[in-house]
Amino acid sequence: MIPAPTTEQELLDRAYALAGFTLGELASQRDIACPADLRREKGWVGMLLENCLGATAGSKPEQDFQDLGIELKSIPISHSGKPLETTFVCVAPLTGVHGLTWESSHIRNKLSKVLWVPVEGEREIPVSERRVGMPLIWQPSQEEEKQLKADWEELMEFIVLGKIHEISAKHGEFMQLRPKAANSKVKTEAYGANGQPIKTLPRGFYLRTQFTARILARHFLLSDSE
Repeated sequence: MIPAPTTEQELLDRAYALAGFTLGELASQRDIACPADLRREKGWVGMLLENCLGATAGSKPEQDFQDLGIELKSIPISHSGKPLETTFVCVAPLTGVHGLTWESSHIRNKLSKVLWVPVEGEREIPVSERRVGMPLIWQPSQEEEKQLKADWEELMEFIVLGKIHEISAKHGEFMQLRPKAANSKVKTEAYGANGQPIKTLPRGFYLRTQFTARILARHFLLSDSE
């Protein structure tokens, strides 16, 4: 195992050192099998990068580099550098949510500082041949945090009021809430409109591609409008 980085600069240096390598090359270096495709291996790229960078959190609900206060997020990008899919942040709490605030929320902690690692994501490129791009460390600006908080409050209000089934993909400007489960048989506790316990699919918070595209564009001076 690679020891955890002790400083932000050490983490960034490690991430820079991965840029230009293919996923297959990195997997080989770490003696990890590379899947033929990612349809059933959604978290494989993130797991590989965690392994290469010395992340400590694993599946625990905390930042990947807890001692540094930094979350790791891989982001599949197109040939033009645009994100190809939304970014999963964390599972949404569906019970015990009364009195929960954005300031004390798990998702705010996760997004307080993020190491983004772009990875080629075009489907026609075999997984083993997809290259890792240049990383960046990002913290939300006041404006970004304000909008993320507004989205979170809008989505959490549905949960608190027992209206989780009314949430659709159109809710939230930067962030959306979507089912997060390997299959439809996985169910979790939530509340119905009358406060009664119900069973529903777990939900996850996802950042929209237009939001992550803006982060990449500002950092790499790309145009985020097409």
